[in-house]
Amino acid sequence: MVKIFKLNLAKFINYNNLKNVYIIIVTYNAMRWIKQCLDSSKGYNVIVVDNASTDNTLQYISKNYSHVTVLPQKENLGFGKGNNIGISYALKHFSAEYVFLLNQDAYLVDSVIEDLIYTHKNNASYGILSPLHITRDKKLLDKKFAEYISKDKDEGFNCKDVLNIELKIIYDVSFVNAAGWLISRDCLLNVGGFDPIFFLYGEDDNLCQRVLYHDYEIGVVANTFMIHDRAQRKQEPVDHNFERFLKIQANIYKTQYANVNNPDAVTALENKINYLKRQYLKCLLTLNFKNFKKEYSKYQILVKNRTEIESSYLLNKIKAPHYLSL
Repeated sequence: MVKIFKLNLAKFINYNNLKNVYIIIVTYNAMRWIKQCLDSSKGYNVIVVDNASTDNTLQYISKNYSHVTVLPQKENLGFGKGNNIGISYALKHFSAEYVFLLNQDAYLVDSVIEDLIYTHKNNASYGILSPLHITRDKKLLDKKFAEYISKDKDEGFNCKDVLNIELKIIYDVSFVNAAGWLISRDCLLNVGGFDPIFFLYGEDDNLCQRVLYHDYEIGVVANTFMIHDRAQRKQEPVDHNFERFLKIQANIYKTQYANVNNPDAVTALENKINYLKRQYLKCLLTLNFKNFKKEYSKYQILVKNRTEIESSYLLNKIKAPHYLSL
């Protein structure tokens, strides 16, 4: 069991400040989780951006949560664009000081938002703060979250700290997935929202890269928690779905070559295109048709996306509220 004991930070919060905090939830066929997600968000300002759900999500929210601001979309815009709409609305119409991005399959635990706000008030250099992501039964860290944190090159959150209960307030990381992010208004106005070159996956990597590039920090706040309820999801192996493989590969390339922290990204992109061209020609000459398909497809992906990757890279180096309608 994850030991949930509070830092007692929330008692220092001026609760009037919560009027300037808006939870943004992007939904798409969310009936499995939405009741628990919204119930955990009671007492807060909530904006739901519904990406044209085909189940009963939109009707259920409208019927049962009249206090929630719902922004229905005519099509599935993806995670990043959906969040950008909610963020823009909160900043423009409510002058939000903070937004908290919450996955539709995630639930707040106790006073997590108050604790994060208090932490940020005393550590304003952080653009993004995240709570710990735990499993539905509250016994373990969410598996993916734990993997992301353990891979971090910084002195990140680690098992030794957990076991010894010797916790710092904030653990600096270079990436944490966007299932539960507190983002300051100042960070959003200087870094912007999610880059629309990503439809789903990779957009949070890209935004973390830009946050760090523009001299903000990213942190995980110990003893603040949210549940990420995704353990029972089934994912088809990538090798069994070539179309899914191509989408994942495209996101990998966009994340790598649109990384504003790499001063040689544009050159590296061109080198990679030339390398893949040599690889698929080699496969063709040796009649290796199985690998030819894969190598040629990867080459096509990079060539197809080269212009928008380069444009994204150059644009995101500039401080501005990119991709937000303000």
